[in-house]
Amino acid sequence: MRAINVARDFTRFPAGRYARNGDTSGEAFRSRFLEEPLRHGEAITVELDGTIGYGSSFLEEAFGGLVRSLNSQPDDVLKLLHIESSDQSLVDEITQYIKDAGAAS
Repeated sequence: MRAINVARDFTRFPAGRYARNGDTSGEAFRSRFLEEPLRHGEAITVELDGTIGYGSSFLEEAFGGLVRSLNSQPDDVLKLLHIESSDQSLVDEITQYIKDAGAAS
């Protein structure tokens, strides 16, 4: 299983939805760290602690965007993606974004 710590491996200052919003956007994170391993069925643990916070646009694009970009079902994404945080509300929010992305397609 691959492990990613957002603060250590990406940035302590995640911000923005799209890559055009900057290198620390949700889209940039998703495309750089999540899509390829998940596309090949590899499980990933994402550790959220250590950043200055997360905007909803970053989280929705990084995680809900997986359903859209991989043309996948939410349950398939949730089986491979393990989110860890000392703030359970972030885990719940991400899970809901993934489920909502499936409902919208």
